[in-house]
Amino acid sequence: MLEKLRVEVFKANLELVERGLVIHTWGNASGRDPETGLIVIKPSGVSYASMKPEDMVVLNPDGTVAEGKYKPSTDAPTHLLLYKKWKTIGGVVHTHSGYATSWAQAGMAIPALGTTHADHFYGEVPCTRKLKKREIDVDYELNTGRVIIETFKGCDPLTVPSVLVNMHGPFSWGTDVNNAVYNAVALEEIAHIAMNTFLLGHSKPVSKALLDKHYNRKHGSNSYYGQNKK
Repeated sequence: MLEKLRVEVFKANLELVERGLVIHTWGNASGRDPETGLIVIKPSGVSYASMKPEDMVVLNPDGTVAEGKYKPSTDAPTHLLLYKKWKTIGGVVHTHSGYATSWAQAGMAIPALGTTHADHFYGEVPCTRKLKKREIDVDYELNTGRVIIETFKGCDPLTVPSVLVNMHGPFSWGTDVNNAVYNAVALEEIAHIAMNTFLLGHSKPVSKALLDKHYNRKHGSNSYYGQNKK
C-alpha cells in the first residue's frame, strides 16, 4: 500500500539525519497521499540506521493503522491534526535541530532580520504559547497540534511553513514531504543566522518593503526568481 509514498517518506526521514537536523531517533517526517488522504509516517523509536521503506506506517486520517508492523511516531496526533486543519499541506516534519530548538526553548519567535529570512518566510517564525498543565497531562501530542493551529489562526500556513513549539522544538510543513524537509533545513539555517545576528547586538526586523520584495519575487503571483517554466 502506497509504496511510492513510503519510499519518499523513508528518504525524507534519512535526509533529516544527513542534514544534521536529527540525532538518535529525535525526529520524524510524514507525507499525505492526496488521493486517499492516508498518511505515511516514521515508526516510533526505530533506528534510522536499520529502518527500511516497508517499516513506514500507513495511517488513516483518524489515526488508526491502515498498514504497518510498527507503532507510528508518538508525534503522529500532531501531524494528523495539522493535515486535518490545513488541506494545502502534504508533508510535516518535526526535529530537535539545535538552533531552532534553542529559540523554542527560549520561548522566542525568530524575527525576519534580513533578506535570507525574507526569501523563505513571510514574516517572523512564531513561537507558540506554553501548554497548560492539563494540556500536557491529557492528549499532549494532540494539544501540541492545537496550539500550533491556534498560533496560525487566520494565516496561510504556507507563507510561514514552520513554527517553534514553546519549550519543545520546531515543526515544519510543505506541499509534500520533500518540501517539508526543505523548509526544516531552511528554518535551521535561518535560526542559526538570527542567533548570530542577535549576538552581534542587532535585533531590528527588516523593513516591510524589503520583506515584501524578497518574499514576493520568489513566491508571489508575479515572481521572477528562477527559470521560466515552458
